[in-house]
Amino acid sequence: MKSAPPTPDDVLRQLQEAEVKFLRLQFTDILGHTKNVEVPRTQFAKALSGDVTFDGSAVQGFTRVEESDMLLSPDLSTFLVYPQFGRDDRERGRVARLICDVTLPGGEPFAGDPRRVLRAQVERARALGLDMYVGTEPEFFLFERDANGAATTVTHDKAGYFDLAPIDRGERIRREIANRLVEMGFEIEASHHEVAPGQHEIDFRYAPALETADRIATFKFVVKRIALEHGLLASFLPKPMAGVSGSGMHCHLSLFRDGQNVFDDPEGEHGLSATAHHFVAGLLDHAEGMTAVTNPLVNSYKRLVPGFEAPVNIAWSTSNRSALVRIPAKRGPSTRAELRMPDPSCNPYLALAAMLAAGLDGIERQLEPPPAIQRNIFRMTVREKRHHRVKELPADLREAVDELEKDEVIAAALGEHVMEHYVAAKRAEWREYSSAVHAWELERYLDLV
Repeated sequence: MKSAPPTPDDVLRQLQEAEVKFLRLQFTDILGHTKNVEVPRTQFAKALSGDVTFDGSAVQGFTRVEESDMLLSPDLSTFLVYPQFGRDDRERGRVARLICDVTLPGGEPFAGDPRRVLRAQVERARALGLDMYVGTEPEFFLFERDANGAATTVTHDKAGYFDLAPIDRGERIRREIANRLVEMGFEIEASHHEVAPGQHEIDFRYAPALETADRIATFKFVVKRIALEHGLLASFLPKPMAGVSGSGMHCHLSLFRDGQNVFDDPEGEHGLSATAHHFVAGLLDHAEGMTAVTNPLVNSYKRLVPGFEAPVNIAWSTSNRSALVRIPAKRGPSTRAELRMPDPSCNPYLALAAMLAAGLDGIERQLEPPPAIQRNIFRMTVREKRHHRVKELPADLREAVDELEKDEVIAAALGEHVMEHYVAAKRAEWREYSSAVHAWELERYLDLV
């Protein structure tokens, strides 16, 4: 039985008991950057009533100057008190946070709020009696800073997959991150060194989609903050170095109805229900349109290349990791579909909204996926891929945005406001990248031509 949601008085009492001095009202812009307005204890009651305003025209993709006033409506269920990360925190006093929905001055939901976009898809699923649960595997790099504190790409260690200390110099930092997250209510399932030097992964327990998106945003903040306390840079850039594996954020997706996993069917093909097949078919059908959202940077497509474990082929499998969608071996309540192309630079609210919209479209249209491919797709010839109807993901951000604009289902899930501003921002990013002269070009051509 679920407990009653907290009231403003409940949260105010917790703030007083924890001797919190500052409350952060947190929200996310369209590009996935976490923002906040911080208020002192004299303004706690005002903040809890949703009366704190901010200038929306100053936030990427929100609104125009003449429509700038916006309100922060706190979701009281997201209340938590931050651990004290270092000496400065202990001197300034305790800080708590609430994740907020962005509303217009009249209280109406703001169409450009990424959290609202995901909430709309969650409600769409609930109208069908379904709840999507998501578990993620976010990866990140730890880099040294130079004598002036500026970021470098010198890795914190030279370790590899599952290595131990002293080769793995990030072990203590991962433990500190895990401990701080546990203090904040996370259930940490595992942590380890990843494939590339300086690369790490910390996994936390699956949860309903909206809660998972909130946790991803919080996770990234905590990782970066603790790395800073150690004089390091934590980066979620998908491909910060050539020649090594990039950082992904595999997403494990499952649907539940009345507490039962609807993907599980012992009598079905591969132990999967018809609903699971339809959902997977939806993910595959909209993979190209989703990619601009799940892999949103120019740099994202440096990771999506053959040879470094990241998927480039639109296919599914129950046995190998070269496919875009993999069905892990566990069945029963753990039956799930693992979507492998997302990276941790994405806006988690928009990315999960796109995944849910794609899967629900597959269910509603009763799409059937092509046969599962159990062999290593990376080693298949072009002819073999054509025979199995295996397409490839977009090769770069421009192509991905083109596919997004053609995908009516994903565009509708994002909404007109988000689509307009998101596409404009990504087109501008691609133009800027295309017109820049890069070090590789100078090294390759300057003396040659």
